[in-house]
Amino acid sequence: MNYKAIFFDRDGTLTYFDKNKELWRDNRISEWSGKSFTLPYDKMMKLFALASEGRTPWYKTVEDEREFFKRFYKYLLIGEGVKENVDSRAALLFSELWCNKDRVLFPETMEVLEYFHSHGYKMGVISDTSPSLEYTLQQLGIAKYFTSFTASSLVGAGKPSAVIFNAALHAQGVTAKESLYVDDYKPEADGAREQGFTSFLIDRSGHNTDKWSIQSLKQLIDFVGG
Repeated sequence: MNYKAIFFDRDGTLTYFDKNKELWRDNRISEWSGKSFTLPYDKMMKLFALASEGRTPWYKTVEDEREFFKRFYKYLLIGEGVKENVDSRAALLFSELWCNKDRVLFPETMEVLEYFHSHGYKMGVISDTSPSLEYTLQQLGIAKYFTSFTASSLVGAGKPSAVIFNAALHAQGVTAKESLYVDDYKPEADGAREQGFTSFLIDRSGHNTDKWSIQSLKQLIDFVGG
């Protein structure tokens, strides 16, 4: 099969979150509130609802997103009982944590992107994320490899919905049969395969060992004959 395009998930596939940023956040908020701070998923989603202030969807542009996260950190501090310098501290959290070296590339990412780019593949990112998708990849120096950035917040549907996959295919002018896809979340990798992609789950732990699982992005090069 001669593939024309390859699509990647972002978080957990091309990039991972910098744990030092999360540690810095937790330590600062604990210091200001006088109690231990963590941000589990359910707590984060409640803060998202507060920061939305009744807006649906939460954000549709990068500027919307910036203002949203400024509110998010202010609500977070208020919820933790911080009473002093709330505005300036929320501003500090925003400046340090929103699109500011909060993601890191996996070691093989650049080599793999360079391979597929140099071999003429159309390349895109499909991510359940906010409008800053392209901006985050610009910061990491890899946006130049891609000609489509398909974010769930902009198309109104997340993976594994056919809506977001079809939007990505339309952006590149290719079919699913002509396309590779890789994701670190099995339901989304499987969902792409159900839509007709040749789709891989990347599991760097090595727990998944079926024919559609890989442990490194470099195995994609092997698959296409590199």
